[in-house]
Amino acid sequence: MKNSAFFLLKISHQYSSNLFCVLPDTDNVKPLEGVKILDLTRVLAGPFATMNLGDLGAEVIKVERPGAGDDTRTWGPPFVGTESTYFLSVNRNKKSIAVNIKDPKGVKIIKELAAVCDVFVENYVPGKLSAVGLGYEDVDKIAPHIIYCSITGYGQTGPLSQRAGYDAVASAVSGLMHITGPEDGDPVRPGVAMTDLATGLYAYGAIMAGLIRRYKTGKGLFIDCNLLSSQVACLTQVAANYLIGQKEAKRWGTAHGSIVPYQAFKTKDGYLVVGAGNNQQFATVCKILNLPELVDDSKYKTNHLRVQNRKELIKTLSARFEKEMTSKWLYLFEGSGVAYGPINDMKNVFTEPQVWFLKFLDTKTKPHPVAASHPLTTLT
Repeated sequence: MKNSAFFLLKISHQYSSNLFCVLPDTDNVKPLEGVKILDLTRVLAGPFATMNLGDLGAEVIKVERPGAGDDTRTWGPPFVGTESTYFLSVNRNKKSIAVNIKDPKGVKIIKELAAVCDVFVENYVPGKLSAVGLGYEDVDKIAPHIIYCSITGYGQTGPLSQRAGYDAVASAVSGLMHITGPEDGDPVRPGVAMTDLATGLYAYGAIMAGLIRRYKTGKGLFIDCNLLSSQVACLTQVAANYLIGQKEAKRWGTAHGSIVPYQAFKTKDGYLVVGAGNNQQFATVCKILNLPELVDDSKYKTNHLRVQNRKELIKTLSARFEKEMTSKWLYLFEGSGVAYGPINDMKNVFTEPQVWFLKFLDTKTKPHPVAASHPLTTLT
């Protein structure tokens, strides 16, 4: 397989022209049933986007390198047998094929597949696919209906456009890492690759919009999606604080720069996150903690004042939270109207009754029954 142009597994060569037609038995039809996705992405952002499309019913044809496959096939431990759990986490609902796109025969196969697909997704450095004849201009000639989504690190043009795009680097350049971590400590990488995941969701949404646009116009289009712009867009109020308020951002640990109290508090045996977004909720927190005197304290009358007097207030609240077990606080906060919850490890996440009640965990899929399905597949 290593020296061949391709290795193909049962691919249907029929363009989905019935994309927006009424199908029989519509109660059991997923939203994207009949849509075909040609997926030339690797690692996380692209595979996350195409997996979500697959979860909603699209047929995803994943193109991988002969002999090696997606880089994440070797990322581990942990492995399940010979399979990387990282790879499995973002590649369900896909049909994998191996194609050597450096071989003219392989390029020909990709073009033939593109001609019968609705969406083409890739995450190569700009210019790499054009160099082998698979850029948007090339694919558009043989598949003018195609929604072509290019996911890059830094966009198609500009001084950084030729750099490889990895989540940690993009999160650093975009400012996310600067605002993540303890207040008096070093910058920290988020526990999951949020820049990749945000980019994947932006790509997913743009592709959905592209399909609707094609339905209206009959034409395909090019989508430029990149890690940098996706993460900068997700800075939201932090960006507004700087651009409008001229206030540089800082790290707050688990706390919030504009709301107090809104953070994790240490308990006797763990941590509890509590958020009081208004004066009424703050009063409720004080009542639960048996600290009613704080409600009428002039230093804490408004959120603005609580932010100004953060250190003193948090010191008082923290001392009280540490006196009881997490379970006791969960009991006391239940039904209070205040947002609260424990900091869970993975074991507690997946034994949390609410997680199972939401029915987005697929326990029947073999051989990996804990793979999560798309939260929106439970449409009614």
